[in-house]
Amino acid sequence: MNEKTEAKRSLPFFGIPKLLPYIRQYRGTMLKMVLFGLAGSVVDIVVPLFQRYALNHYVGDRTLDTLPLFLAVYVFAIVFAAVTNYISTFNANALEVWIDRDLRNRAFEHLQTLSFSYFNQNSVGYIHSRIMSDAQRIGVLFSWSLIDSVWQLAYVVGAVAVMLIVNARLALLVLLILPLIIVLFSVFQTKLVRVNRRVREINSRITGNFNEGITGARTIKTLGVEERMDRDFVADTGEMKTTSVRAARLRGLFASTMSFASSLALAVVLWKGGVIAASEVGTFSMFMSYAQGMMEPVRWIIDAISDLITTQVNIERLTRLLETKSDVTDTQEVIARYGDSFEPKKENWEELRGDIAFEDVSFRYPDGEELVLEHFDLQIPFGSNIAIVGETGAGKSTLVNLVCRFYEPTEGRVLIDGRDARERSQLWLHSAIGYVLQTPHLFSGTVKENLLYGNPNATDEQIERALELVSATEVVAKLEHGLETDVGEGGDLLSTGEKQLLSFARAILADPKILVLDEATSSVDTMTEQKIQKAIDTIIRGRTSIVIAHRLSTVQNADRILVVKNGKIVEQGTHGELLALGGYYKELYTRQYEDEATASVLG
Repeated sequence: MNEKTEAKRSLPFFGIPKLLPYIRQYRGTMLKMVLFGLAGSVVDIVVPLFQRYALNHYVGDRTLDTLPLFLAVYVFAIVFAAVTNYISTFNANALEVWIDRDLRNRAFEHLQTLSFSYFNQNSVGYIHSRIMSDAQRIGVLFSWSLIDSVWQLAYVVGAVAVMLIVNARLALLVLLILPLIIVLFSVFQTKLVRVNRRVREINSRITGNFNEGITGARTIKTLGVEERMDRDFVADTGEMKTTSVRAARLRGLFASTMSFASSLALAVVLWKGGVIAASEVGTFSMFMSYAQGMMEPVRWIIDAISDLITTQVNIERLTRLLETKSDVTDTQEVIARYGDSFEPKKENWEELRGDIAFEDVSFRYPDGEELVLEHFDLQIPFGSNIAIVGETGAGKSTLVNLVCRFYEPTEGRVLIDGRDARERSQLWLHSAIGYVLQTPHLFSGTVKENLLYGNPNATDEQIERALELVSATEVVAKLEHGLETDVGEGGDLLSTGEKQLLSFARAILADPKILVLDEATSSVDTMTEQKIQKAIDTIIRGRTSIVIAHRLSTVQNADRILVVKNGKIVEQGTHGELLALGGYYKELYTRQYEDEATASVLG
């Protein structure tokens, strides 16, 4: 479906019905905001009537007999307007904050349920813009834009009603501009939606590039590509300027054309109002006040329509995120028994032992066409140490992704303790897996806070034990504040090796039944690697471990080695069996041994 078709489809209600579940709970606040806004607009409508009475009675009839009562009523109206406006704006402000908060919370919560494929296909800047910018615009729409709409439309309707009562012929002449407004709206709406959608897309790209420019600052400097990054960023902002100017021109043309149409109403009043002025100066003054007073509401309505069209894009993008379905989901039966990621029913969780089996599994990635696995069978008994090796980019992580339910098999089953993994919740499985990534990631906070992500109830003794197992005690000891040292955003205040050791300790602290090491020693020096390798030999006892390795020397003692090439398992066996086979594994091992020997000779 192209953008034009989508815009036309969502035109009648601007996508608002999709947001009703998120705003329905605030209907009381919204009703209060609208009612008090209406009450305040009534005062603005009757003010010209005060003016009419004063001119006709006090000036025309030359008497001040009702002046005290007139002043009392007028002051009461002004105070009443001030109070109602305060209550209305207070509720509008609260409504904006509440809706903004709820949409962001819901979007962030939904992101936690999406599978890896969504994050592979969407940039950080795109997702960030959905949660922050789009949610904010929607919050403004249902608060300030709504209350302003109520006031402005009420004033126009009220003013027209009064003018129709006083002089229907003159009022009807003013109303002739409405068909023109409807025609202009239908002409400009589709074009404005399309160009504003493009503006938002470019803005997301700029946000993503800006994010990469910050997080990848070290890489940019080491590669010396500052000029290229700057050139690309300038190109994006240039496109943003061009598209934004086009959008502004369309809005400007729309606004100026509509303003011209509304100005015709004032011209009609001035042209036809002479007869009224000759008999009742107060009535003529009232018509002039309404005609001039209607100018600003009509101008605002023009802008409001344009803003609503713009916000339609924000609504479409945020609701598209909220409606995105994960490639990996638990059934309602599983959720009813085991709970979900946010409300787990741990009392129903069976203890996970650690037996893993692939049963006639075929698999292709969501964005791929070729099968990565085809009718694959594999038994990994509890306590086994399985290694997956192959060249970079060979597809070594596929099996791990299926074991961890980051992806689902296209066909066949992955069994955990003899049962299909889909028969129990994702959180049940993930809580029993310790995963150490090739690229370590720490959360903002202290060292201790990061370790407690592995086990929130861990004691200081357990933390010290985990650090000792991975030889990270010295790392913590040399930090200025020890365990209370702040690691910075993403752990950037620490070296890559230090982050990896702490990531390893965090995984061990969780005491997982299944341990996955995704080239976990590739980011540390040789001496640290040797220490970790000794620790691995200790901590894998009593666990099922899967090691993804590039350095074949680290997996020689594995119970079984799976050799991956071009996304497929081409050989499997022990280290000795694979060398004796004389196939692809031996080729990899020999080449790597020669490279390491050459590096050693060259110093």
